[in-house]
Amino acid sequence: MIKILVVDDEMDVEIMFKQQFRKQIKSGEVELHFAFSAPGAMAYMDTLNPFDLVMLLSDINMPGMTGLQLLEEVKKAYPHLRVVMITAYGNPHYINESQRLGADGYLTKPVDFNELKNRILELN
Repeated sequence: MIKILVVDDEMDVEIMFKQQFRKQIKSGEVELHFAFSAPGAMAYMDTLNPFDLVMLLSDINMPGMTGLQLLEEVKKAYPHLRVVMITAYGNPHYINESQRLGADGYLTKPVDFNELKNRILELN
């Protein structure tokens, strides 16, 4: 089972991800969890065994604590956790900053769910 935390301030992301991963969720390959802010994600991770999550997918542009700030905090607290950043902007600064902070990948919106599924299922 691959447990993934999706962090995005847009609530409709949950519906979209659940729809795109419905077969993998139903078969038990993937379990999705959601947080709608970076602080919410950190609080949620504090309730879990640190090794329960395999991947964190985070939007970069969020109010308050950004996805890049979340990435930095997550990599300090959970260095084993794979973190993939997602943004609507293919901004070279964001890509370079994500890499510098230890991101394991970078995707632009709209998300290519086939590519994302392949990346995730390779973890199994």
